[in-house]
Parts: sequence; C-alpha cells; structure tokens
Amino acid sequence: MSLVELTEIVKRYGTHTVLNGVSLAVEKGEIIAIIGRSGSGKSTLLRCVNGLEPIQGGTVRVDGTVVNDPATDLRKLRQHVGIVFQSFNLFPHLSVEKNITLAPRVVKRVPAAETRRLAETVLSKVGLAEKIDAYPDQLSGGQQQRVAIARSLAMSPQLMLFDEITSALDPELVGEVLKVLEEMARDGMTMMLVTHEIGFARRVANRVVFMHEGRIWEQGPAAATLAAPRTPELETFLSAVLH
Repeated sequence: MSLVELTEIVKRYGTHTVLNGVSLAVEKGEIIAIIGRSGSGKSTLLRCVNGLEPIQGGTVRVDGTVVNDPATDLRKLRQHVGIVFQSFNLFPHLSVEKNITLAPRVVKRVPAAETRRLAETVLSKVGLAEKIDAYPDQLSGGQQQRVAIARSLAMSPQLMLFDEITSALDPELVGEVLKVLEEMARDGMTMMLVTHEIGFARRVANRVVFMHEGRIWEQGPAAATLAAPRTPELETFLSAVLH
C-alpha cells in the first residue's frame, strides 16, 4: 500500500473549485515535486494531505488512515506528517532549542532530560548545531527556515510536506535550505514539496507532478518530464519559469 493515496479529491471554496478530481499515490521514500502556476491548486493539495483543508469529495489516506474521516484524530495524524511553510512560524520569544522541543515535550511527553539531546541531533542534521541557544531574531531567514525543518524532524515524521519553503528567502539563502532537503532525501524521507526551484526538482525529486487548473495535468520521472514536456501547458510553464 502507498504511504499517501489521494483518490478523486475535490476541494471547493464556495462556488470556486480549486481541486477537481485529483488522484495521486506516493510511495514510502519517494520525493514528489509539485509544480505549476499560482492558483493551480498545489498548496491546497498539500494542505489536504494532513487535514488542514477539509475536502468536499474523494478520499485522502496516509499510511492507511482516512484523513477526511470525521472520526480520525488529526492531531495524532499530524505527529507523523510534518509540514513546513514559506513563513517560518517560529516563536520569537523562545530559543531555538525550545522552539524545536516544544511539541515533543507536550505531545510526545519526551522527558526534559532528553529534549536537549533531541534538539542537538536534529539541528546537526540541518547544519545549525551551534545555534541551539540563539533566538529567531538572531538568525537569517535561511537559518530560521532550517530551524523550522529541524522542528518538524524532531517529531520523527513518516512524511514531510514542504510548501514553497524557499520563496520568502533571498536568493543566496535558498541553496542552504535546498541542501538540507537533499540530505533528507539521502536519508530516505518521504517528501511532497511544492516548489518553483525547477533545477532542484530535476536533481532531487523521483517524480514531478505538474498541476494546472486544479488537476494533475502531467506527471512522470522528474528529469525526463522536465526535459521533454508532453503537453503545451507544461512547456509554456517551464519556459516562463526558466527564463
């Protein structure tokens, strides 16, 4: 069974249909890059995976759990599904260590004696071990985003969702965040990421999913699909973002 199974997802805001019958399966260890214009439904799709957006039709399954079943405990589900947004959402009044260990302490009841070690472990994964006692306003945007990733990793998720996590960063900081994702890919983390970084998608993703007008318009192995689009819509999109 696939780790993520989306079947005929329909999402509407009032009369506006944002997702129109989207089906997608993600295998364990797979890295899926979701690309497309603004308004094509990419971010909404990601938010449906962990139940942040209710759906009006279809089924979302994560590791066998039906996310859109009213009986599903979404808080429990989200312990296994990390999500990182373009805004870092760190607590400004808490140190990096406290930002990272808040959820493991409260949700997983990780003993206080172990939390420092947990923070050190995940910070070393994102190359920021020396910033454990810093506060968010002492960090660059790229460093804050890496802390946000470390915070998700501290919950030992099975699946990570990334929503345009480099789009709010200065260009010179984008590389340091993408490098962290490449490391996670090497460690076998299952990832779904909405991104404009086409070069990164080509290099790291197993599969690219191109969304257009609320549907999956085209998908396939990343390098091949991006090198030779089968639809004029993807070709037009790539020529716009690559120039």
